[in-house]
Amino acid sequence: MVSEQQTDTPVADSITLPTLVDRVRQAAASGTALRIRGGGSKDFYGQSLQGEVLDVSGLRGVISYEPSELVVTVRAGTPLAELEALLASQGQCLPFEPPHFGPGATVGGMVASGLSGPARASVGAVRDFVLGVVLLNGRGELLTFGGQVMKNVAGYDVSRLVAGSLGTLGVIVEVSLKVLPVATAEATLRFECSQTQALDHLNAWGGQPLPLNASCWVEDEGVGTLYLRLRGAQAAVAAACERLGGERQDNAKVAADWLACRDQRLPWFLQRTPEQDLWRLSVPQTAPVLDLPDTPLVEWHGGQRWVRAAAEHATKLRAAAAAAGGHATLFRPAEAGGATTVPRFDSLTAPLERIHIELKKQFDPAGVFNRGRMSARW
Repeated sequence: MVSEQQTDTPVADSITLPTLVDRVRQAAASGTALRIRGGGSKDFYGQSLQGEVLDVSGLRGVISYEPSELVVTVRAGTPLAELEALLASQGQCLPFEPPHFGPGATVGGMVASGLSGPARASVGAVRDFVLGVVLLNGRGELLTFGGQVMKNVAGYDVSRLVAGSLGTLGVIVEVSLKVLPVATAEATLRFECSQTQALDHLNAWGGQPLPLNASCWVEDEGVGTLYLRLRGAQAAVAAACERLGGERQDNAKVAADWLACRDQRLPWFLQRTPEQDLWRLSVPQTAPVLDLPDTPLVEWHGGQRWVRAAAEHATKLRAAAAAAGGHATLFRPAEAGGATTVPRFDSLTAPLERIHIELKKQFDPAGVFNRGRMSARW
């Protein structure tokens, strides 16, 4: 067991957890808005940033780690890179490959944003690996949900509800995560093909017993290329490589490309002009090629399609995603032109929005945390 215990954990190197609780209570009493911030690597994500900064980056450290049990409990301000290094030292990992988007990424930001990397379509999302959380709500109360095992929930699974909530329900203080062993074998295959051919391949392979882990199709100077990553047992990966063909890539070299894909540092992302927004279209994997203003980068076996587009294409993009049975998110606004007036997230149906509002009232009745981050209305 790898473990570490502390009390009165320092927050931002200057205040303790009790002081953090006091500040939240004072904010609730005065109606002061607070903006929760760990490393700030995902400040770009969400509708808007409002309120005084509540820096929780000092709330860090591993509380307990049981490699044999595949469970780690860690404070929310812990740098994500530190947690991943600890897991790697034990031959384990966060299989959903959370994006960092900067050196300051924290575990709390990972859970609050709910974002996953290239392997998400095969292994699951962040919320699938959250076993429990300690949450500081808008009343200044520390609440514990879930635990350190999978079957620990009776009633509403609040611990997984926190994933993707963008800090609107409270401050994540601690989180328990399920981890997995690193796969014993890995291979990346390269295929030169069109987007239509890539989607056909992925749909066909998805129905077969293959150790598919991640995929990325991208077009460069009119030439389309599909990269397919396999992970699993040695025999399964070797058999899949022989069966699928393609050009096998050097694992040591291609690993950097998968990390660049995870953190949007591939040339395709970097070539976005200052006038272009970056959109994420989440659609069924079986959706065909969509009518889009620009050729997308396709991940998640067809389920995630990144699009570079000017602001006037927002309506078309949302319509295309909806027609395919999915939704569209304005992931990163254009650098030129200042703040965008285009909603970052699709509108919720009236019943769903009512549920969101009622949950917000229960956890944060004074509306202290991250006002306007998910919706301009609350």
